[in-house]
Amino acid sequence: MEDEVDRLVAAWRRERPDLDVEPLEVLSRVSRLARHLDRARRLAFSEHSLEPWEFDVLTALRRAGTPYQLSPGQLLTQTLVTSGTMTNRIDRLAKKGLVERLPDPSDRRGVLVRLTPEGRDRADQALAGLLDQERAILAELSRAQRAELAGLLRQLTAPFDNIPG
Repeated sequence: MEDEVDRLVAAWRRERPDLDVEPLEVLSRVSRLARHLDRARRLAFSEHSLEPWEFDVLTALRRAGTPYQLSPGQLLTQTLVTSGTMTNRIDRLAKKGLVERLPDPSDRRGVLVRLTPEGRDRADQALAGLLDQERAILAELSRAQRAELAGLLRQLTAPFDNIPG
């Protein structure tokens, strides 16, 4: 089975035989797959009237477990955005009734962001839709192949995930 990356690599090997283009065979496929995944994510989220960034914040709160709340700082850590961006996102989600701000009982000046019941439902429904999309993307692989691929990708991404700051 030949794909677009095979054709791209063959063209580079013909045009630039002096270069080792082997990395393209893996990373061009990862890049193309990321674009397909991004489209699938957007579709799954739009079916629940969510933007990708809204899903990220809501699911960070959902994963926190009962009572589904985190400090803005904890949300920053999980979503990798600036504090100004997070403040804007919390404001927008609060206007939609998906989160609420509460005083932090352990810090008089602090606040906690809590998922509302509607926010929890939307996060749960969007996650189910996303998983359906992702299962479709992985449908051609066996369970063993998916496990092997997950391990290989973990090996590649772990050094980036462990870089401070």
